[in-house]
Amino acid sequence: MCGRLALTTPPDAVRTFFGYDERPNFPPRYNIAPTQPLAIVRQDLGGKRQFHLVRWGLIPAWAKDPASFSLLINARAETASQKPSFRSAMRHHRCLVPASGFYEWRRTPGGKQPFWIRPADGGVMAFAGLWDTWSDPDGGDIDTGAILTIRANRMMSPIHDRMPVILKPEVFDTWLDIAHVDRREAEKLLLPVEDGFLVATPVSSRVNKVSNDDADLHEPAEIDDRPDGAGKEAKAKRTAKPDPDDSQLDLF
Repeated sequence: MCGRLALTTPPDAVRTFFGYDERPNFPPRYNIAPTQPLAIVRQDLGGKRQFHLVRWGLIPAWAKDPASFSLLINARAETASQKPSFRSAMRHHRCLVPASGFYEWRRTPGGKQPFWIRPADGGVMAFAGLWDTWSDPDGGDIDTGAILTIRANRMMSPIHDRMPVILKPEVFDTWLDIAHVDRREAEKLLLPVEDGFLVATPVSSRVNKVSNDDADLHEPAEIDDRPDGAGKEAKAKRTAKPDPDDSQLDLF
C-alpha cells in the first residue's frame, strides 16, 4: 500500500513536469498522511491540465455517511474498475498525484522499519490516482482522492508486496483523457515501474508520527535486524509510550 508520501520538489518544477497553468505556491511537505490535503493533476474536457487539492481518502459520490465509510486511501489497480467504490472514478475521474517520494514499512525482527523511497535520479514523479466529489445534504462539496497500487517490482518486494503505480510523462495524456480513453485502455498503463527507477533508504521511525514533517525524516538510519530488538531504535520502541499515529494503518 501507500500510506505516507512527500512533495518537496519546488512548485515551479512540479508545474513544469505536469504541464498545468496554475502557479500554486505550496510549501515542502515531508510527511503527507491520509485525511490531509493531497495535490492532484486532472484534465478538463477541453484537454487542459489543472492543479487541484483533494482530501486523501476517497469518498464515493453515492456514500450516504462519510463518517461511517471506510477510509479508502489506496485502490488495487487489478480490481479497481470492478469495485463499487472506484468503478465510476476509473471511468470519469482519473488523475495524477505528484510526489517526490513515499514511505513504506518492512517487518524486521526489531519491529517495523520505515523506508524513504524516491526516484533514483531525484525530482518528482506521478502516481496514478482517482478522485471523486461527495455532496452533503446541505449542498457542500468535498473532493477526495486515492492512489492506485500494484504488485511490487523486484526492488520493492523485499520491503512490501505492493507499491504505487508510477506513470511516466509520455502516458499522462492517455491516463487523464476520460473523454476518449475508456477504462479498459487506461488499465493497460497500470504496471509496476522498472526495477531501477526507485531507490530505498531506511529512515527513522519519527516518520510514524504525523506531526513530524521536516527534512530530517529523509536522513538515513541504521537497521536493527536482531531478534532481541537491541540497538538505539529498538530500545526507543520498547520504552516509548504508545503513539496514536504509530502505524500507517491507523490514521483515520
